[in-house]
Amino acid sequence: MLQYCLVPLGCQMNLSDSERIRTVLESMGFERTDDESRADLLGIVACSVRQKAIDKVYARIHKWNQWKNRRALLTFISGCILPSDREKLLRRFDLLFTINELPQLPDMIRQYGVVTPLAGVPQQSSGEEGIPPPGIDDQSTGYWHIRPTYSSSFEAYVPIQNGCDKFCTFCAVPYTRGREVSRPSGEILAEVERLVQHGYRSITLLGQNVNSYGQDRNSQEIGFAELLRRIGQLGRRFEEPFWLYFTSPHPHDMSDEVIDVIAEYPCLAKQIHLPLQSGDDRVLIRMNRNYRVSRYHRVVEKIRATIPQATLFTDIIVGFSGETEEQFQNTVAAMRELRFNMAYVAMYSPRPGAASSRWADDVPHEEKRRRLHLLSDVLHETSGRYNRSLLGTRHTVLVEGTDRKPGYLSGRTEGRLIVRFAGDAVIEGSHAEVCITEAAPLSLTGELIGVRRPAAVGGTR
Repeated sequence: MLQYCLVPLGCQMNLSDSERIRTVLESMGFERTDDESRADLLGIVACSVRQKAIDKVYARIHKWNQWKNRRALLTFISGCILPSDREKLLRRFDLLFTINELPQLPDMIRQYGVVTPLAGVPQQSSGEEGIPPPGIDDQSTGYWHIRPTYSSSFEAYVPIQNGCDKFCTFCAVPYTRGREVSRPSGEILAEVERLVQHGYRSITLLGQNVNSYGQDRNSQEIGFAELLRRIGQLGRRFEEPFWLYFTSPHPHDMSDEVIDVIAEYPCLAKQIHLPLQSGDDRVLIRMNRNYRVSRYHRVVEKIRATIPQATLFTDIIVGFSGETEEQFQNTVAAMRELRFNMAYVAMYSPRPGAASSRWADDVPHEEKRRRLHLLSDVLHETSGRYNRSLLGTRHTVLVEGTDRKPGYLSGRTEGRLIVRFAGDAVIEGSHAEVCITEAAPLSLTGELIGVRRPAAVGGTR
């Protein structure tokens, strides 16, 4: 049996794309392995957004091409790839394709003379226990018509759009994925319903700017608030609970209606990831973010007034081109005032093709590192204060697996706060009731009270 190994890098969208690539490869007869040294076909779902991720690509393909001196091996790459990286990678990989070209992958592989046990594009097979088998959904178009081979039996990602129209000056996504294209809402709702029917407990809608969903289709498609409302109505029909998340919204497009809908329906998770990027208006203008700090504050005020129990996550870039100490201190002040539960802080690195790559990268690396650590300290203060307020309270936790601490399990609350608790008999994908007994800045410890196991747990197919 021929084997493949697939390495997804970068964001959740790349992980979701890799699940569809798995479907194509397994439908051709390839068998999955996590051992690169045993694979006949090696692939990467790349990310050009950060230089570190691209460095990982070059390190791997250098190693793989050395293996070709000893055995037959085929390599491919897909994902978010800038034009400048594409030219270099074409010389190193056997195959390079965009995710939109995924349906043509079987033909590409056959053109290299690889004989596989099964031929042709993926075909539907008879159902088996759990989620229906991967294959082609005839009513769909493009690569979305390939049903994913899910990586988890209880957590799934559902793409609702591809590409981006925002053109933030630091971001390469419009150049790697193109302009925004919304997936038909009927397909999204069908996939969500299918997942819930088969025991999935956590579902995340994916897009570069989810709250502009449907705008590229004019009056032919519903908007994001209505999409959430229909999923909320779907949730009321099912006895088994699930949490529906989305990432990432853009503060400029975050409407009161979206927040009101989240508050109305229990299955719409009370957690919002709202990228701030900077707490200084002048930096936001240079980033082409199309909102000001005051607008961001108004959105957060609406969230906290309407959904007081909601947790708030964000993304921040430090050391952006031209960022002064005063501008950075404005971000520090915003961090303290907004009291995030989690912040993903990144040091700025210019990406070829993005507008800011033409500007001076004038904040020294060590200064970027200092700013990153300072914001991390502020996050520990605010998240730690919030977590301590939860001592003695009970929470439902979605069990994700064993914790690094022996004898403990780990999971997340509806607000995606990490909780560990003693136990070894709770299966993954269960909902556990836990009383919080200890609080650290970025995690909680609790005592297990009870477990609600799902009536049906889907397979990884």
